[in-house]
Amino acid sequence: MEHSLRNKFLGTGDGYHPLRKIRIALSGMKYAILLDFSVAYKVVISVAVLAIAFIFRAWVDFLVILLATGLMLTAEMLNSAIEALCDLLVSGYNEKIKVIKDIAAAAAGISIVVWLTVLVVELSEILPLLS
Repeated sequence: MEHSLRNKFLGTGDGYHPLRKIRIALSGMKYAILLDFSVAYKVVISVAVLAIAFIFRAWVDFLVILLATGLMLTAEMLNSAIEALCDLLVSGYNEKIKVIKDIAAAAAGISIVVWLTVLVVELSEILPLLS
């Protein structure tokens, strides 16, 4: 049975297995990074900034950046999943689908503004350590 069809609440799966859950999550992350440029470039930027915070042992900064990045990536991937699901269910223009997609995009947009704010503030504190 394909993993996407397993659901313990519907009686179509064999219950919880942590390794399967991790494998599925990593597969989703791989798809998001490889197929969605808006996720991919943000991952690259975040990894670079996290590396700087890690190198300078700015642990609180590192954790704040990690939290903001996690929230932003979650919102971006949910937005992509909602858009894909809407496109799968409805072909052509539909005003209700437009509203759904706009709301999902707004959630991703808010998370991006928060993420960028955290990156700018944290980098402004960490980069002076270079000199």
